[in-house]
Amino acid sequence: MLSVHDIRLVLGELTEPYRTMVLIAACLGLWASEIIGLQWSDFNWEDLTLLVRRSVVNGRVRDTKTEGSRLPLPVESGRCHQGTLAAESAPRTLRLGICKPQGEATMQESILRRHIKPAAVRVGVGKIGWHTFRHSYSSLLRRVGADIKVQQELLRHSTIQSTMNVYTQAMSEGKRAANSVVVRSVLPCETCCGVIGA
Repeated sequence: MLSVHDIRLVLGELTEPYRTMVLIAACLGLWASEIIGLQWSDFNWEDLTLLVRRSVVNGRVRDTKTEGSRLPLPVESGRCHQGTLAAESAPRTLRLGICKPQGEATMQESILRRHIKPAAVRVGVGKIGWHTFRHSYSSLLRRVGADIKVQQELLRHSTIQSTMNVYTQAMSEGKRAANSVVVRSVLPCETCCGVIGA
């Protein structure tokens, strides 16, 4: 698991589109295959939501795993967070991962091996993988006291342990509030505005 400090260090070492990919992994807990499959049209800035509609596995576009995977996720409000993803310097050909800088393969393992792992080593974080960001997101949600049902829905797990299934469906405000705390701790407004020029 990565701390907020570790995530910020890794983000500081990455160029686009890899920085945006890690930002989304850390702030939304998406699977790498889902990040690779993102398109700009999946983001709704009016409603501040993201619909994960597809994943890309071994170069093949597929549907998401479960019905829960297709539920809207909250996107943090505020011009600086929106600007981070919508800035002119961000990749425009989204599928996020995705645009092919100088013909580079878009497979998540190639991106991880060539860009993200070296960045983590350079800043002293050590070995990481795509799932490290998902685990970190989950841990940060627990740390901020998010309800277990909110955690399940933000992580889009199909089930939680049977004793946990007594929780009612989380209100979207609860999901938004929990996600907002994680995003703001990973990437505070003053940081992102200066990095991308939002």
